[in-house]
Amino acid sequence: MAESNVDKIEYSFGNTASFDVDCQRGFTEFCPNELPVPDGATITQALNDQALKARYRVGSKDCHPANAVWITTDASKIATPIPDNNNLNIDVYWPAHCTVGTEGNELLPRLPKPIDYDFFVYKGIEKDLHPYGACYHDIQEKQSTGVIEWLKMKMVKTVLVGGLATDYCVKTTAIQLRKAGFDVIVNLKACRGINHETILIAVAGMEALGIQVVEEL
Repeated sequence: MAESNVDKIEYSFGNTASFDVDCQRGFTEFCPNELPVPDGATITQALNDQALKARYRVGSKDCHPANAVWITTDASKIATPIPDNNNLNIDVYWPAHCTVGTEGNELLPRLPKPIDYDFFVYKGIEKDLHPYGACYHDIQEKQSTGVIEWLKMKMVKTVLVGGLATDYCVKTTAIQLRKAGFDVIVNLKACRGINHETILIAVAGMEALGIQVVEEL
């Protein structure tokens, strides 16, 4: 992947946070019937290394209910628009994943427990909500999860981002943080994405907004 064309962001430990976005078993080969991302389970060391470069460590989880209205068991419907979705809080169909109380909801091995992060986001809890970014509970970005406000309260300037998947929740979270005024660096070594083409599109979209995307920190 080409080197970032965004000006290099300088950052210091004291005003930096590291963000683990949706690093859950449901997005890896641990749960092959959910939404496995190729090599998704291999990012833990890079995430832990990334966290050493920041004063704070924050994280997020998809925490979906078993009766979510966007769930489909029909493979042909996956990622296709949900018709007549007037509330605009969900967009497309997905298979059940990261359901609360199941293995898929658990963080990857060798990551901290949620309680051990400095701040942790639980998203997608309502059956008619399916957010991608970790900064808002809804895709219209009307209801904050509190992480932006917390980071600002802690005087954080720069956020280092890794997680799953590069082209969905990582991308959306990074963009939300950038729009909130933070310097954002996406660490590809600590991310995995769905496929090469959509990763390239995601990287271009992030860079266009001033997000620095690096192969590794």
